[in-house]
Amino acid sequence: MVLFFVFEFLLNSIWRLRKYMSLQALKILARCKLFGRVSEEGMQELATMSQVLKLTRGQIVFHQGDEPAGMYVVGSGTVRIYKIAPNGKEHVLHLAGPGLTFAEVAVMGNFPCPAFAEAIEASEVVLLPAGPFMKALKTNHELPFQLLTGMAFWVHHMVDTLEDIVLRDATGRLCRYLVDTHRDGVTTLPKFKRHLASKLNLTSETLSRVLRRLLDEQLIEQGESKEQIRLLDAPMLQELADGGYA
Repeated sequence: MVLFFVFEFLLNSIWRLRKYMSLQALKILARCKLFGRVSEEGMQELATMSQVLKLTRGQIVFHQGDEPAGMYVVGSGTVRIYKIAPNGKEHVLHLAGPGLTFAEVAVMGNFPCPAFAEAIEASEVVLLPAGPFMKALKTNHELPFQLLTGMAFWVHHMVDTLEDIVLRDATGRLCRYLVDTHRDGVTTLPKFKRHLASKLNLTSETLSRVLRRLLDEQLIEQGESKEQIRLLDAPMLQELADGGYA
């Protein structure tokens, strides 16, 4: 009899844990624009198949060349997507923060992960496993359309990145980043500036110098934390971003 109650308790605990994880996954997925037009029923289907992962700072999510485990949606924290050059130098392709996704292209294209992914701070992400997710795409016709939208965003992002590297000077690149990432006039920089410097194809010293100049010219100011930047003159920053060409 005692064993029966213990077994029942364990089953109830597992059920409650799964329900909690499903609800947590649903909250994270609901904040992702990629699934903005998916029906409530479709969202429930995605949440049910999801796994909520807690990542520690420095944890590698996958290596370049790995088979994709699935598509990831960031709930909190930041995951950097980066490549390593033959000389060992790292270059950040993308900093995925809350509401953003990564690895969807590899899953859809059914090819190995083209880059590395690493949590640069404690993060929580939802994993949509490749098998169940691809099966859902065949039955829920809303999802492929949404993914195409997401892939179009990714292509646009890569074109913008190339434009920044080739055409914009250091000031223009940083101003563009500040203008594109702020919410209500405030943007939060990555905890380690070298990741942002790599994304903008700058040295850490150059990034610090440009930040200091924008602070001195009172175009931005420090927020509540050293990572927070408050935009004081967004129109001028936009002008510098548009005109900051090398």
